[in-house]
Amino acid sequence: MDESAWDGTLSASEFSASAQAFAEKWKLNNPAYPPWTWVKSLKVPIFATIKVEEGYLSLENVCIVKSNDDEVASCVEGEASLCDKEDEESTDSATLVQTSSGNDNAQPYYFDFHIIYSASFRVPVLYFRAYCSDGRSLGLNEIESVLPANSAKVLLESKWTFITQEEHPYLNRPWCKLHPCGSSDWMKLLFQAVEQAMELYLVSWFSVVGPVIGLSIPIQMLKEP
Repeated sequence: MDESAWDGTLSASEFSASAQAFAEKWKLNNPAYPPWTWVKSLKVPIFATIKVEEGYLSLENVCIVKSNDDEVASCVEGEASLCDKEDEESTDSATLVQTSSGNDNAQPYYFDFHIIYSASFRVPVLYFRAYCSDGRSLGLNEIESVLPANSAKVLLESKWTFITQEEHPYLNRPWCKLHPCGSSDWMKLLFQAVEQAMELYLVSWFSVVGPVIGLSIPIQMLKEP
């Protein structure tokens, strides 16, 4: 690929291939975390013009716990080992924030993340929603208050993205998303700085996008096989 002539975007078929590579690397490097799964869709999203296997990547039931003292811990529903460690702190490369011990005053919140291809911008877009343990969905302002403090700082200083709310392209329900307006520009710069295979597009993209919502990846994922 000629990076000097490339505009930082990818095709729908390249997105599918990159999504598979991303999911495989995530599973290999984050064995304690649930995998990203490919969700096939029977519906073609609005503005889609290329006939490829439609679908998106999904990571769901990611839990964060925020106490009355604004201490935050993260875990995954069904993964008690990540949630119930007492008097111990550990940093997991895939957790939303640093994992800490149990707190009687803690309020759990759950996040679902979907990575969807935008046919209009020709880049991946991160969609997400948050809800309480009783199923009540959080509004945009509530979500921003639950995210790690560093996320708020990144969003405030960011010139390439912001959180907005709109209808999920496949589920037809309101979801939040990181707007992709500047994605192609910084992806082009990223690939010019470090030569990478196109199948690692999603890995490189998520290394920048993930920390905005507090979800990071280990450095090993950025290495080619």
